[in-house]
Amino acid sequence: MNKKLFMMLVAMLTVLVLAACGTSDKTSGDGKKVLKIGMEAGYAPFNWTQQTDANGAVKISGSAEYAGGYDVQIAKKIADELGMELEIVKTEWDGLVPALQSGVVDAIIAGMSPTEERKQSIDFTSNYYTSDFVIVVKKGSPYENAKTLADFSGAKITSQLNTSNYLVIDQIPGVKKEVAMDSFPAMRIAIESGAVDGYVAERPEAISAAMANKNFAYAELEDGFETDPGATDVAIGVRKGYDLTDKMSEILDAISEDERQKLMEEAIASQPAAVE
Repeated sequence: MNKKLFMMLVAMLTVLVLAACGTSDKTSGDGKKVLKIGMEAGYAPFNWTQQTDANGAVKISGSAEYAGGYDVQIAKKIADELGMELEIVKTEWDGLVPALQSGVVDAIIAGMSPTEERKQSIDFTSNYYTSDFVIVVKKGSPYENAKTLADFSGAKITSQLNTSNYLVIDQIPGVKKEVAMDSFPAMRIAIESGAVDGYVAERPEAISAAMANKNFAYAELEDGFETDPGATDVAIGVRKGYDLTDKMSEILDAISEDERQKLMEEAIASQPAAVE
């Protein structure tokens, strides 16, 4: 066998090994299959990063840190019902769908909405939360008591890249739409520094921001954004044709609305003082 052919075979074997490592065939020490869940761990109260396992947090794969929040509790319920070992894979928001498609993670539980655009590349389970959009602002700013979108005319508003939150900014008349940001912690810093006047968020995130930092408030709009259900619903993202999609939906459907709200309230109450 010549050297060139040998190197080609080695490369092919390496690809096959990496692909196998990226599937749900991975097992834990006790023989359970591992369910690898992707989340950014930076979108409180849905998910965040903390330093201990307090309040049911789960260790982040390859890290000394832990992931906590509403999504983590939902992920634990899913894994328990499936009889699988939960593994949290911390991934940047824009990397979640590619990680799912490549098999690095088995599912996305990250406060993700099942928009029509996303449905073109991945599938979703039934919903596990429904919210609405509000605007987070600095406490004491002229926008704190805004009641309509028109009240934000001239305001510098942003939200997260590649989200429905960012798209709906266009509905604000006379708005100064700022460049989208990578994360919600970055947006909070932008508000404190005065770089922006506010950012669009789902209500739980806004409540979380106001609780974590006394300098934040959020405007509850009487005349707010027009959205389709896919923009404010939250579901689990899975690969096309994933064999556990229906079972995951069954597990989610068995969680009562009262229990969902209780889990969210607990997540908001237990978030660290400074969430990442």
